[in-house]
Parts: sequence; C-alpha cells; structure tokens
Amino acid sequence: MEKPVEPFSARVRRGDLMSPDCPSREVLRHVTSQWGVLILIALEGGTHRFSELRRKVGGVSERMLAQTLQWLEGDGLVDRVAYPVVPPHVEYSLTPMGREAAARVRGLADWIEANMPRIAQRRAARLAAE
Repeated sequence: MEKPVEPFSARVRRGDLMSPDCPSREVLRHVTSQWGVLILIALEGGTHRFSELRRKVGGVSERMLAQTLQWLEGDGLVDRVAYPVVPPHVEYSLTPMGREAAARVRGLADWIEANMPRIAQRRAARLAAE
C-alpha cells in the first residue's frame, strides 16, 4: 500500500527539521546552543535579573547572555519585564512554552551529566589510541 502524500501546507505548519529551509532550525539552534540550554535551566528556578543570570550561568559573556536572551524571548520562551525605575530593573522568566522547553533540555543535560564517566572513558580511550 502506498503511503499518502502529506500536503505541503501540513508540512509547513508542522515543520521539517531535516530541510535546510525549515524555520524550526533557527529555534533549535537557539534552544540547544550551549548558552540557550544553560539559560533555560537557570530560569527553571524562577525569575532572575540579568546580573543574577550572568552569575548563575558561569562563563557567559554579557554580550552572549543578552543575545541569547533576545533570541529566546523572540521565540516566545522567555519573558522580559522592564520596570520604569532608575537604575533600570529588568527581570527574565520562562513562559509556559519556555518551561516545556526547559524540561526537555534538562533531560538532555541530566543524561549528559549521568553519563560523563562513560563519555570521559571513551574520550580517554580514543586519545590513547591516537
């Protein structure tokens, strides 16, 4: 039996990550970047100011943190609230969709941490063989 052809409009609505033109790839890049993953996980704990996030996500530059927050906000995963006070007070938190994404990347991060001994062993074995 021949598989029915999915209409183009349905493919566009769903997305096709394997296609180089799929807009889902940009969101995937934002969410799964090193800083995207760490920011989502950091915001799982609640609302944070920029400086708190920078301290929590060790090693991220101010520029990269700002850029990644803008990407995640643009994708609807992070909420940014600016209060009209001096000095400026801005807070970041996860949207409901951001909480879903954070839970998924948290699973990947947990898997990596749980398997680091095995990964390190494989790396060492490969280096020894070179």
